[in-house]
Amino acid sequence: MDKLTKYRQLVKNILLEYTHYKSDSNDLEIQAIFDEEREHYQVVSLGWEEQKYVHYCLIHIDLKADKIWIQWNMTEQDIAEDLVKLGVSAKDIVIGFHPPTLRNLTDYAIG
Repeated sequence: MDKLTKYRQLVKNILLEYTHYKSDSNDLEIQAIFDEEREHYQVVSLGWEEQKYVHYCLIHIDLKADKIWIQWNMTEQDIAEDLVKLGVSAKDIVIGFHPPTLRNLTDYAIG
């Protein structure tokens, strides 16, 4: 299995796990959205909280240039650490929501 195929499957598996979490405080639906053609992967939460419609992105990951770009993570889980535990090199993970000037202060890729 080539690296991109492996990374795509790992990302999808991790994101699918998040669709099983359900809050006791609301009835929001959690969806995983996979665009394999453009290599965009997201988990979104949507639905009604009382009289307000809610729709927001919990997690957004892209695969670019043989790297996993974590573009957004609004969960308490360290997805980058989870990926490393699954065998992904830290140098193949970019924390995209960190400023480029600070990325070199981590063990992860700069870009």
